[in-house]
Amino acid sequence: MSFVRGWRPLATDAALAVVVGTMLWLTVVVNPSAGTIDFVAVLIGSAALVGWRRAPLVPLVVSTICMLVYSAHAQPGPPVAFPVLVAVFGSVRTGRRLLPTLAGVAFLGTTLAVNLAKTPGGDPQTIVQNTTLLLGWFLAAAVMGTVTRHRQAYLEQAEQRAAEAERTREEVARRRAGEERLRIARELHDSLTHCISVIKVQAGVAVHLARKRGDEVPASLLAIQEASGDAMRELRATLEVLRDTDDRDGLESDPGQEDGVPAASGLDRLDDLVDRARSTGLPATVTVSGRRRELPAEVDRAAYRIVQEALTNVSRHAGGAAASVRIDYGGDELVVQVDDDGTASAEAPPAPGVGLLGMRERVTALGGRLRAEPRAEGGFTVRAELPLRVPAELTMGDPT
Repeated sequence: MSFVRGWRPLATDAALAVVVGTMLWLTVVVNPSAGTIDFVAVLIGSAALVGWRRAPLVPLVVSTICMLVYSAHAQPGPPVAFPVLVAVFGSVRTGRRLLPTLAGVAFLGTTLAVNLAKTPGGDPQTIVQNTTLLLGWFLAAAVMGTVTRHRQAYLEQAEQRAAEAERTREEVARRRAGEERLRIARELHDSLTHCISVIKVQAGVAVHLARKRGDEVPASLLAIQEASGDAMRELRATLEVLRDTDDRDGLESDPGQEDGVPAASGLDRLDDLVDRARSTGLPATVTVSGRRRELPAEVDRAAYRIVQEALTNVSRHAGGAAASVRIDYGGDELVVQVDDDGTASAEAPPAPGVGLLGMRERVTALGGRLRAEPRAEGGFTVRAELPLRVPAELTMGDPT
């Protein structure tokens, strides 16, 4: 398309040169005083108009000289000025004034002097009137060139203003998005971080006192302590993404958290996740098939979250049921499946909640497939098929 756009003005200029050359050639044919030199002058002066848009000064000089030769030798009348008029328009259009003015004065003065000298018996008033007519044409060409130049400058300024406005809108939108992320980060930090910190500290104190007294520490209390620590770590990872790098120092430190940016959860923490579920009384098994390898970060996080949400749903909605987790490393996709042997059935399926909706959104965003439904033999199954090629727009996604 750019090739076509580049050749279209050249074709238009060539067509203009052909039309002007044809008109002048007709004047050469019907003029008995015209000869070979006039035909050559017309040919060269008209052909020069092909470059009036790209190199306007060249056609101005060439057409003025050629048309002066033709006019002085054969006196063809006003049509001889057509190539010079086009060249004057093109030069003024580019902002030049001096050379087009000199060319117009030279052409008009020379043709006037030649006509007066070669027609001593003619009517001087008619010759002056024709010259005045040509002067009006030259002024009109100059005015049109000036108007076209100003219009082009206006259009360029309008395009620049539109581009600047678009850039400004994008900057304002980015700034507002950044301010909103900071606001959300502050709200999360001021509310959730404080509450989870209190839970963790209280659970730690209870565990310490129980061990100090020699009592057996309840498994549920240990699970609360561990879960609150994981929640703090993951919440801080989320806040690190929401906050700008210059604002990260505002987060309070958590005892037990290592220095540095906390890592996001992935399948490398699957054993800890399952152990924590077992500590709450949920019988859970894990089966991993295929060759374990490093996964794209988005797939790794999504797989962990799917297992986490599925085990949570089993604990909450299928009391007394056992869960089995299966991870299958395929060639092009990762399959995550969590089954339980609870009471769910096709006749009485559980009501879908926010957790299942979040799982489906994660899987869909990665271009995968999710099946969450009751099993034929009873219980519930969650099966996610995650492609290992992540869309480029998700490579900078949220680590949570």
